[in-house]
Amino acid sequence: MAEVKITKGYIPGSIGRVAELHGAYYHQRWDFPYPSQRMPVFARNMTATSQPLAAQAGLEILRKGGNAADAAIAAAITLTVVECTCNGIGGDAFAIIWDNKSEKLYGLNASGKSPKSWNFEYFNKKYKKMPFVGWDTVTVPGAVSGWLALSDRFGRLPFETLFQPAINYAKNGFHVSPITAKLWKRVIIKYKEFPDFINNFTFQGRAPEVGEKISFIDQANTLTEIGQTKTQSFYRGRLADKITAHAQSTGGFITKDDLLNHQAEWLEPISIHYKGFDIHEIPPNGQGIAVLIMLAILSHLNIEKYPLDSADSIHLQIEAMKLAFADLYQYISDPDYMNIDYHGLLNESYLSERAKCIHLNKAQNISFGFPREQGDTVYLTTADEEGMMVSFIQSNYTDFGSGIVVPGTGISLQSRGACFSLKKNHPNRVEGGKRPFHTIIPAFVTKKGQPFMSFGVMGGAMQPQGQAQILVRMIDYHQNSQAASDAPRWCVLSDTEVAFEKGTNKEVMKDLEKRGHEITIGDSSLFGGAQLIHKINQGYCGTSDHRKDGQAAGF
Repeated sequence: MAEVKITKGYIPGSIGRVAELHGAYYHQRWDFPYPSQRMPVFARNMTATSQPLAAQAGLEILRKGGNAADAAIAAAITLTVVECTCNGIGGDAFAIIWDNKSEKLYGLNASGKSPKSWNFEYFNKKYKKMPFVGWDTVTVPGAVSGWLALSDRFGRLPFETLFQPAINYAKNGFHVSPITAKLWKRVIIKYKEFPDFINNFTFQGRAPEVGEKISFIDQANTLTEIGQTKTQSFYRGRLADKITAHAQSTGGFITKDDLLNHQAEWLEPISIHYKGFDIHEIPPNGQGIAVLIMLAILSHLNIEKYPLDSADSIHLQIEAMKLAFADLYQYISDPDYMNIDYHGLLNESYLSERAKCIHLNKAQNISFGFPREQGDTVYLTTADEEGMMVSFIQSNYTDFGSGIVVPGTGISLQSRGACFSLKKNHPNRVEGGKRPFHTIIPAFVTKKGQPFMSFGVMGGAMQPQGQAQILVRMIDYHQNSQAASDAPRWCVLSDTEVAFEKGTNKEVMKDLEKRGHEITIGDSSLFGGAQLIHKINQGYCGTSDHRKDGQAAGF
C-alpha cells in the first residue's frame, strides 16, 4: 500500500489532513459535528461489535494468534450469550470476508430454509398475515453452520477454542449492559405464553436489571457440545434430536432431515461502482441489493452539490430509497424462486430511468409494503494486522425470535419465517424448503480493488437505509466514520411516511413536510446501530454506534 502523503492544506471545516489511500486521494473530515458518546479507535488489530464483552472476546482470540475470521466467530458466539435479546444459537448469519492472501472478497450465506413440509395452503388458510411468534415462524437455524464454514475456510485456531469466551460468560456469568436491559424489559411481555422462554430467559418472570449478573448454564453446555463436535450434534446428533423432538411434541414442523440437509453457501458478492468506490453486498435472498439500487440512482442526481444535511440532500436520498424498496419488495426472494434475474435491477439504463422518477420538490407516493415489526440483529466486524477483514451479521429476526426455546439447551429458535409472503403469486410466498426474504446484510467497500471498509447497520428494514446514509456521508460529504454514524438518521416507513431521529434540524423537517413527506419523530431504537472498520495507513479506524451498547476495540 502507498505511504501516506500529506497535502499542504487542511480541509475546510476539518481538524484533520488529507491522506492518500491506494494512490488516490480520499478526503476525510475529522471534525465531529453531532452529539456523540464515542470516539473512533485506531489500531493494527480491530474489533467492533454491538456489545463490549463480545468485542473483547474477539480481541482475546486475536491475541492468542487467531486472525480476523477467528475473532469474528468468537465475537458472534459470545453475542448469543451477552446480547441474547437480538440473536441466538438458533438464528441465521451472513458474512463478507476480505482474504488478504488471495486479495479477494468472499460471501457467505448461512440462512436456513423453511421446513420441507410447509405449504402455502396451510398458511393461507390459517393466517391473514404471517405470524411473528410460534412454530409457524421457525426456519432451519443457519448461524451455527456459518461459524464452522468460516472457520474451516479461513480460520487459524481450533474451532473449539473460539467458544471459550462465550462459554465462560454463559457458565460464570456476565453483567447485563444498559441498552440490552432496556430492550429485554420492553419485549418480555411478547413471550408470556411461552413457558420454555420464561424458564430460560427470565428471572422469576422478570427481565434482568442494568448491571445485574446473570448466567445461562444450559447455553454453556450447548455451546461446549457444538464446539467439541464441530456442529455435528446440532445438525445430526443429540442437539438435533432435542430440537426435532420438541417440535414433534409441541406443534412444530422441523425434522431431522431438515437439519441434516442444511448447508451454508459460499457465493460471490454483488456490487456497484459509486464515485470511485465499489460497494459490495450479499445477493438475494437478502435485501442488500436495495443499498446498491439506491446509490446507483443517486449517482444520476449529483447529490454532492446539495449541502450536507439539507432538505434537498435528504429528500433525494429518501426518494431513491423508496424506489429501491419498491423493487425490493416486489421481486426479491430465494433466487431459486425469483421470476426475474436480480442482476437486471442493477442495469445502468434501467436505474437511469428510475432516477428520472424523482422530483426535487415533491415526495412521490410509491406503493410498497414491508414488515412494520422492528427487526433485532447483531452486527460485528473484525480486522487483523495481516490485512484480513470480516463483515458479519447474525440474528433471530425480532427480539429473541419465535419464543420457541428447546428445553434444556438454551437454544432460542428464530422467527425468520415471518418474512415470507401470503400473496399467492409473489416470489417470496411461503413454501416448504425455501429460504425466506432476509433483512440482515453485511456490507463491504473496496477502492481500486483494495479493502476500504467493512461495516453494517442493524435493525430490520433500517439496515439498507442506514448503510446508504453512512456511505453518502462518507463518500459524497467526506465525513469520518464516527461522524457518519453519530449523525441523526431518517427511516422510510411507508409511502410518504418518514421517521426522523431527534437532533434533525427542525427547519429541514418543515421544508420536507412542504414537499409532501409525512414526518414523525422516532425513538432511537428505530434507527439501527452501526459498527465500522475502515482501512488507514498501516492500520484501521474502528467506529461503534452510540445507539447500541457496543464498542470498537483494538491493539
